[in-house]
Amino acid sequence: MAGDSNDGLTRALLAQLPGLRRYATALVGNAADADDLVQDCLERALARRDTLRDPHSLGRWLKVILHNLYVTALRRRSATGVPVEDLAEDLALSVPPEDRDQIRDLVRAMAGLSAEHRQVLLLISLEGMSYREIAETLDVPIGTVMSRLARARERLRSLLEGDEDRAVRRIR
Repeated sequence: MAGDSNDGLTRALLAQLPGLRRYATALVGNAADADDLVQDCLERALARRDTLRDPHSLGRWLKVILHNLYVTALRRRSATGVPVEDLAEDLALSVPPEDRDQIRDLVRAMAGLSAEHRQVLLLISLEGMSYREIAETLDVPIGTVMSRLARARERLRSLLEGDEDRAVRRIR
């Protein structure tokens, strides 16, 4: 019987992989680091599978784990930093040549967002999560999600338009 529940969990985890990879890639900026993050997420999930209270919320539970791993990695790397140009080049090479400049600009602009703003923007636009789902995933009030999203969109718009002064003023 335990084998059946493990098979069910394995199938459920496999079904979540595309969304986890997509979210991780958007967070870290390249496929190799995203795959490492997803692998760490799945390892943690399997090790702590007994903490999953509601099997129907598996996707949200995995995103919380992925989010926490990402934030931990950011804190560890904050002293050394990652050059934005490296990130921009990784993503730019994955699109047609005529779109590469726009991708570089978008990656640089996204890197100009705080981690909190980038996460909310990605969860809304990339994962299609509702405000409530994001609030539960990030363990913040819905109002905070809405505020972060509005600020993230405004800052991103300002950065893409090249108006750094407006972007800085709007964030305060």
